[in-house]
Amino acid sequence: MSEEALDASAAFEGGKSPRDRRRSHNPERDAAIAAFVERWAPGQESDLLEQMIVTICRLAGDRTGRGELKIINSALRELRYAFKVFAPYQDVRKVTIFGSSRTPAGHPEYQAAMQFARRICEKNWMVITGAGDGIMGAGHDGAGRESSFGVAIRLPFEQQVNTIIADDPKLITFRYFFTRKLLFVKEASAIALFPGGFGTQDEGFEALTLIQTGKAPIQPIVLIDAPNGTYWQHWRTYVVAELLRTGMISPEDMNLFRVTDDVDAAVYEVTHFYSRYHSMRFVKNLLVLRLESPLSETAIEQLNDTFGDLLASGRFEQQPGPLPDENNAFPARPRLVFAFNNSSYGRLRLLINAVNDADGAASH
Repeated sequence: MSEEALDASAAFEGGKSPRDRRRSHNPERDAAIAAFVERWAPGQESDLLEQMIVTICRLAGDRTGRGELKIINSALRELRYAFKVFAPYQDVRKVTIFGSSRTPAGHPEYQAAMQFARRICEKNWMVITGAGDGIMGAGHDGAGRESSFGVAIRLPFEQQVNTIIADDPKLITFRYFFTRKLLFVKEASAIALFPGGFGTQDEGFEALTLIQTGKAPIQPIVLIDAPNGTYWQHWRTYVVAELLRTGMISPEDMNLFRVTDDVDAAVYEVTHFYSRYHSMRFVKNLLVLRLESPLSETAIEQLNDTFGDLLASGRFEQQPGPLPDENNAFPARPRLVFAFNNSSYGRLRLLINAVNDADGAASH
């Protein structure tokens, strides 16, 4: 098996590479790459930067075509710039709002999106939309320019940047849908979907798929109708009748989203999710839930009694700070640590709900 195939196999299996992926079969080239990174990016993540340059060298060695190189180059440039724009706001939670670009101002769905954005920003959140008109414009209308990000796409028709976010430094325009879609999910702590067309359905199903499969951290996904609206009600009816009934999804997967026509309930769904729960990450074979406040011993025992089916081994344990192999992010926050068996992210969502509600925790 080639060195590239070994690397890919190790990455797919979630294990360590059988070799340092910064290195190739050319020691002289490896030394030059290491020296370049040390000179121009000292103190940075040198292993990853070196690995990226090795990948570029391999592309050259593969004689990759110009068309393919243009895709890689454009995607890398778009992502680098987008990460730079979002970086100053990394400590502020954001909600991504999806919905139709064709919804007119004054429509009940427009008004619901505007009210949702306004109320979530009153909780010190920011809003990300696709920067167009309709529901996207409503999101920016409610949030205001200062609390808005625009993640636009170049299209030959229909899409145009709304006047609220136009010329703002937090407006990013993408060439590719796949880079744009990455930012919608990566930078958000919640996703709110209002009625829309193919694009809205695509974004909603992709977000659900990423969370259902563990490829993205669990976050609230709320599907919001206008008062007495039926768009998402009919969508849920379809999901139950054609996906759940036939076994294409599990009953637990229905916990990954909430349908409502009440803006206040939608805001609560988002903010209450982070009332005690803060974030999650895997550390070797353990799942670490970072918390805003510790759980009582009684609450931990209740979790072991109720959610033991999620354990690959052992029990739910609380730690006062980071694990030895965890990075030192958020050192003051306690952790709930356990060996997650990856059986159901829908059940994991219920566990997080229980963590938030334990010990009579105050609601947001």
